[in-house]
Amino acid sequence: MRRSLLPGMAALRTACPTVGGQAVMEGVMMRNGDAYALAVRLPDGGIRAQRLPWFSLTRHPWLKKPFLRGFPVLLETLVNGIQALNRSVEATANAQEEKLEGWHLALTLGLALLMAVGLFVVAPHLLSLIMLWLHLGGDVEGLSFHLWDGFFKCCIFMGYIWLISLVPDIRRVFQYHGAEHKAIHAFEAGGEVSAAQAARMSRLHPRCGTTFLLFVICISIILHAVLVPLLLMVHTPQGIVAKHGLTIAFKLLLMAPISALAYELIRYAARLADGFWASVLRAPGLALQRLTTYEPDRDQLDVAVVALREALGPEAGENIRTAPYTVG
Repeated sequence: MRRSLLPGMAALRTACPTVGGQAVMEGVMMRNGDAYALAVRLPDGGIRAQRLPWFSLTRHPWLKKPFLRGFPVLLETLVNGIQALNRSVEATANAQEEKLEGWHLALTLGLALLMAVGLFVVAPHLLSLIMLWLHLGGDVEGLSFHLWDGFFKCCIFMGYIWLISLVPDIRRVFQYHGAEHKAIHAFEAGGEVSAAQAARMSRLHPRCGTTFLLFVICISIILHAVLVPLLLMVHTPQGIVAKHGLTIAFKLLLMAPISALAYELIRYAARLADGFWASVLRAPGLALQRLTTYEPDRDQLDVAVVALREALGPEAGENIRTAPYTVG
């Protein structure tokens, strides 16, 4: 009998806690509600875990509403992800460096957002301008410009993932990414959760952040192609620099609604019962995860299961079997 590609999908629609995670340096971060756990493989071979409060921007009820929660969730995920990554580097390097807090954290987050804007908004736009000057595409008022823009976004995104996967340390992070998915699948499937059980699961998961980024790119292509020409019909500045400056600024303003739409779409795709439309919505993200996840080894799966156990806290049952680890 062929093993299902996504075991545990039915369990996503049950009352079990929705656990998500992220790979870090030599470890895994798992979130459950208002807390997250970080489990790291130490240089001496042991596993250390700690449970920490989740920094949230969506505590007010109106920020939890559909189509409003997406952008705040993205920002808080970046903040908590950077903090978890920083802690994992400190643990694995056995360093006593200052933690990223206060303005250090704000600066790091700002630089990360600036790099993302440069790579995925400004660079594709400028490359599409080059196609215009080469007479291979139209201006921003036409569809061809935005098709080129979307093409370059996808190429930059895929190329970036491929290039960083060549770095040995990043490749190990991608293995921990696979371990995180496998542990979550084992939990959602019910029954015993252990490294051995997780090893049988798929390393691909429909709620992955990689899928979210792909949805952001796809939605941005559609909205830019529709809304930018409408904006320029209302107001077109004099001069090419002003026109394209306004277009880039408008694209930046659209980041919030685009991320909100992408967030709702990925949640909808994860909740869908298995079938044609579910497969269509999940397929691109799952295919992309073949680049951002690698098959983990037993030691990496042990770390992921420890992170899951600590994230669940009092909700964890006796069915979650971990390797020995220390807390603190």
